[in-house]
Amino acid sequence: MELCAGAGGQAFGLEQAGFDHSVLIAIDAHCCATLRANRPSWNVIEDDLRIFKERAATFAGIDLLAGGLPCPPFSVAGKQLGPADERNMFPDAIDIIAATRPRAVMIENVRGFLGAVFQDYREGLKRQLEKIGYKTEWRLLNASDFGVPQLRPRVVIVAIEKPSAEHFDWPTPQPHNPATVGAVLRELIGANGWRGASAWAKRADEIAPTIVGGSKKHGGPDLGPTRARAAWAALGVNGKTVAEEVPEADFVGMPRLTVEMVARIQGFPADWQFTGRKTAAYRQVGNAFPPPVARAVGENVKAALTARHIYALSA
Repeated sequence: MELCAGAGGQAFGLEQAGFDHSVLIAIDAHCCATLRANRPSWNVIEDDLRIFKERAATFAGIDLLAGGLPCPPFSVAGKQLGPADERNMFPDAIDIIAATRPRAVMIENVRGFLGAVFQDYREGLKRQLEKIGYKTEWRLLNASDFGVPQLRPRVVIVAIEKPSAEHFDWPTPQPHNPATVGAVLRELIGANGWRGASAWAKRADEIAPTIVGGSKKHGGPDLGPTRARAAWAALGVNGKTVAEEVPEADFVGMPRLTVEMVARIQGFPADWQFTGRKTAAYRQVGNAFPPPVARAVGENVKAALTARHIYALSA
């Protein structure tokens, strides 16, 4: 089960890790359309978690409950109201976990979740999950450690049924650096024959800063606030807006990225489609959990559950 599934970054990564989806819940119509466009066989439900949780028990018996719960309550870019923020969905997620009793839980959020101000709240969540029957850990993972060409730190919370918990290990970072922005986007940015593509790719020889997706209330199709735009400019990218098309052959200046280019930097495959107009599509990409990170954690969660099953059969 996938909660707050968004554009499917985590869902795709978990699919690669070997999980089949029984249901995906998202409140945004564009996100639901994106999920259906890419995986017509997925059971996608457009609903608010506060409403969906009343019937969540019909999915009892799932192996994994995953999700990317809303980040603004814990983000340093916001007021960090945490549990006092009306967008905080952790209580609803706990209710759904109690109703479905999955063998494992995997939830991602922003690094602000680990702030000292939320220590009591984190420990409270751990106690609640302990009472239901889970051992809970969290860790700050950086997407660039798993092949994503972007500096994107995210907190991943993993709770596993106690009999299987001893078999879980966090994934090991890859031994080499990810490809640079220039290497990843060279072919795309030169698709219309831009004569400056090769020179630009050589300049864009670092990984990207964190992509900022914004929300319905705040944030448009740009690559983030002033500091983020300065980091993009150092890579030769105009981060003030997102482009509709790639540069033409005679383009002069700093190019803007298209939604497709930003999706590549997030770790999405080339054939993943995003529905809606530019702003809606970019917001889906910018708020996504990079699929390679989800896959790495998901593979280890699956390994822990499988190890417990094999141990039980041998015993």
